Amino acid sequence: MDRPTAPVPPPGCPAHQSGGRVPLHGPEFAADPQAYYSYLRHYGPTAPVELAPGVEATLVTDYATALQLLQDSGAFRKDARRWRDLNEGRVSPDSPVAPLLAYRPNAMFSDGAEHLRLRQAITDSMARVDSRRLGRSTEQVSTYLISQFGSRGSADLLGDYAKQLPLFVFNELFGCTADIGDRVVFGMTGMFDGVNAEQAVGVMFGAIGELVALKRARPGDDVPSWLMEHSSKLTDEELVHQIALLLVAGNEPLRNLIGNTLHRLLTHDAYAHQGGLIDEAMDDTLWENPPMQNLAPHYPTSDMEFAGQKLQAGDLVLVSFAAANTGPALTAARQAGSNRAHLAWSAGPHACPSKEPARQITVAAIENLLNKLPDVELAVPTESLTWRPGPFNRGLTALPAKFTPVRTASRPTPEARAEAPSHHEQGPTRGRGERGVWSQFLNWLTR
Repeated sequence: MDRPTAPVPPPGCPAHQSGGRVPLHGPEFAADPQAYYSYLRHYGPTAPVELAPGVEATLVTDYATALQLLQDSGAFRKDARRWRDLNEGRVSPDSPVAPLLAYRPNAMFSDGAEHLRLRQAITDSMARVDSRRLGRSTEQVSTYLISQFGSRGSADLLGDYAKQLPLFVFNELFGCTADIGDRVVFGMTGMFDGVNAEQAVGVMFGAIGELVALKRARPGDDVPSWLMEHSSKLTDEELVHQIALLLVAGNEPLRNLIGNTLHRLLTHDAYAHQGGLIDEAMDDTLWENPPMQNLAPHYPTSDMEFAGQKLQAGDLVLVSFAAANTGPALTAARQAGSNRAHLAWSAGPHACPSKEPARQITVAAIENLLNKLPDVELAVPTESLTWRPGPFNRGLTALPAKFTPVRTASRPTPEARAEAPSHHEQGPTRGRGERGVWSQFLNWLTR
């Protein structure tokens, strides 16, 4: 009988150059991460990976093992000050992945009573967001963005739509000036793509510090002001870090969820652009192409054996939501069970607290786009699309589309103008990238 052969690494996978660890970075991984996950499964429920040159981690690729990790807050902690490789100098503080993994005093990196205090402030403040207000804001932003490209008959649905829509909606919810919002997006993109990450983080936190000072002076009907009112009595430093967490967690994954769901609708004939299938397409995307593919950093509290692997206290352990969701053992269970049992929102005490608003924004954004551009289709071959680099997120670089040019509203409805947000001020021009996109929207909404 022939012996079974070991799985072959995916093309371009230089695992032998990474001390036997499989690299989750570079264009090869971005082009076909599922090939990497298939290879990683031959290690068992966990696998040795490299997140960036010299940054080692253990990646959980099995669904049941991921759930065990995410729900065990005794054996595994979130406080990144436990990260042994960073503490012992094996990971440089200027590594491109350090800004997303290094400790910050926010709910994501805290445990126990401190986590409960910070998370309660977040959940209570986000609970004050009215779903009708969120729906109106999403429709207004969507209509405005479509008005900017509808008459052309073509658009990049990433850069012109999916990337900007969450920013505008969250600018409204957080009372951001245009300059602050622009710099936050610059910072978030750099953090997740690992490009000029240290500079990007500095720009983002500087902008959020200005937002906190603005809301201390002039509180409003917005999330930062509600956080300031909360009984948890957050300090200014804590406010900056909770707001940064909310903005990053609200914008970057949502941009990818909208873009990836649009990509699925435009590349799978089964959906046929039917609005009633948007929910189904979104859930299929969350299963098979989640906006955050690898994250949820955890650290063992002591030396242990976990899922057949020996771990030392302070080792970096991440969950691959994308690999866990697509494991072979889940195929039958997914067909028979709930279409929302995926791990794209994580699980346990650190699960996403805002998945319902994220679903609402995504469905409303795509529904409005398809209603206004019913014959929209890809403008390039599917195989020519490229994906952003980095081990954490999963998002396209662009989504070129074409459609029959449409006459779009040059002015909003009177109802929209009446409901326009009141924070019209433009902050000092110190941002990078596009200038004044938020103020342009406000001018359109109120004219």
